[in-house]
Amino acid sequence: MATEDEQDRRRGLGGFQRAHRELLAPEDVGLPRSPRRRTPGLRREEVAALSGVGVAWYTWLEQGRVDTSRQVLESVARALRLDADARRHVLELAGFHVPADSGPAPADALRAMVESRPTSPALVLDRALDVLAWNDAWRAVRPDPAAVPIARRNLLLMLLTDPAHEAGFPEREAIALDLVRHLRTRPDDARGRTVATQLLVERPDLSAWWRCRAVGVFAARTVRIRETATGPVAAPAGADRAAEGYATGGVALRFTMSLLLPAEAPETTVLLWTPADAVTAAHMVNRTTGAHSTAERPAASRSRSPCPSRG
Repeated sequence: MATEDEQDRRRGLGGFQRAHRELLAPEDVGLPRSPRRRTPGLRREEVAALSGVGVAWYTWLEQGRVDTSRQVLESVARALRLDADARRHVLELAGFHVPADSGPAPADALRAMVESRPTSPALVLDRALDVLAWNDAWRAVRPDPAAVPIARRNLLLMLLTDPAHEAGFPEREAIALDLVRHLRTRPDDARGRTVATQLLVERPDLSAWWRCRAVGVFAARTVRIRETATGPVAAPAGADRAAEGYATGGVALRFTMSLLLPAEAPETTVLLWTPADAVTAAHMVNRTTGAHSTAERPAASRSRSPCPSRG
């Protein structure tokens, strides 16, 4: 049974979250406003959906009936568009330690994070999905972001408008659509609006993406790419050389794609591709063996529906 102090803490946390929920208008988070809407601010089920938690659990959290993890509180804070001070207050109300100097992680720490995965392609992205850093494993299987002008070094722009990044990646549009939905769960900013405007001009066939205001947390999934080998690639023991593309010099690669949200740097994300089978793992070892870490320093079908399918 919770002590009186714990109950007071839970009630304080729930009341704080409810107050901020009632301050948000649906259009603030990309949701339509119903003419018959009577609830002030957002509904509980809307915050739950934006946070990726169950409606019942969020209701209990707001009512002060349960404790929860830091990860859930971070997701709720993003859904409620809390600033740094409000986010800190929420975590402290829940009993979590927040260092006095907390904020975006140093670029060196994020760079070290991706460099520590020599066989897993990875990108460090900012809130608008501009590419801040990458590792050798990424350059081994995808075009080098350094070749892209800084003004266009954005993951959405590269996936949807750059032929080099489109090649060998048939799932790119479905992934880009889910990234757009993910962006809508985060605070809007000027750079994000600029990227959207560029895509409206350069890809008018995807204008439905911007008319539809659907949101969604980006879920991990398996992605497939085909890479043409630049040299001999040794097939792992037991691999079917013809089926996997070794006989023709092309390699079919499978990765588990995840979007990581560092708690210490809420404005930053890490896109991580982890080899999903033995063929891919062996190929990545072959391609990256002896490579030096050089992560960059900061410097589907066309859909006609207003709400495109995920592909």
